[in-house]
Amino acid sequence: MAVIAREASVSLSTVSKVLNGRSGISAETRERVEQLLHEHGYLRRGDSGGAGGLVEVVVEQALSSMWALEIVRGVESAVRRHGLNIVLTQTETRHDPGSTWIEGVARRRPVGVVLVLTNLSAEHKRRLRTRNIPFVLIDPAGSPDPDVPSVGATNWAGGVAATEHLLSLGHTDIAMITGPRDMMCTHARLSGFRHAMTAAGLTVPATRVVLGQFTRESGVAAGIKLLDSDDRPSAIFASNDMEALGVYEAARRLGLSIPDDLSVVGFDDIAVAGWMAPSLTTVRQPIAQMAVDAIDIVLRPHDGELADLRRELSTTLVVRESTARTKSF
Repeated sequence: MAVIAREASVSLSTVSKVLNGRSGISAETRERVEQLLHEHGYLRRGDSGGAGGLVEVVVEQALSSMWALEIVRGVESAVRRHGLNIVLTQTETRHDPGSTWIEGVARRRPVGVVLVLTNLSAEHKRRLRTRNIPFVLIDPAGSPDPDVPSVGATNWAGGVAATEHLLSLGHTDIAMITGPRDMMCTHARLSGFRHAMTAAGLTVPATRVVLGQFTRESGVAAGIKLLDSDDRPSAIFASNDMEALGVYEAARRLGLSIPDDLSVVGFDDIAVAGWMAPSLTTVRQPIAQMAVDAIDIVLRPHDGELADLRRELSTTLVVRESTARTKSF
């Protein structure tokens, strides 16, 4: 730290303030010190956690996403077994927790950081590592760098399983409502859907793939777009359960019955899937286990280096009441 202070032409206490996210330092000075910390390979020694014993969970709009809420509950349950607590940070965008977030993390000094449906900039990764704070991504927004630990599910295989189930019931005109374009899981589930359709000798017209946003509202809009015509599909695969819930509402508005007139499959198996009427056939993600694995990664002993570790957990098709054989099958 003394070397850093000398080269940056600042006091030792200024370097300490930068490391601990304290205020009272100009942005230019902070950046100069951060750059020198990186160039010198500085790494804070000893226990990364502060006195509070916190694990920080970073998620975009956690309170409006039932899937994210279940992940947060899973993380909270997992950390409690280690005598720790969680602090929840909501971000405005899934691609970056924000410019001020990293300073708050430096002040809080959590024992680890779990990022849900989001991503980390190179600068944030660098600063976390400088401060010896391990991190892991759960279902990351994009494709993380090779040196970033992550936990996800077999989204492609889940997309295949959902589509093959509908095909086995005689459906050949199947539509899909995707997730946001910038989500890696969106492309994996869509690729699985297309693979299963192609393997069955079927083509997927462009009109049968509609963009969604993993929300009920987008499911309603996409459902009406697909169903409000005589040439409607006999089945819809929604990229998550909230979109499927929106399809239920679209069908209700149009006077269609599920599964008599329309079969629906979702993805995630959040609690509401079993409460819907009819109960929803869906692809189950092992949400609780994903949370446990994420905590295992950030709490495992390490020597200043994060393991190049990727975990992809199996998805399972859960067949309920929202799918049925086509009337012509």
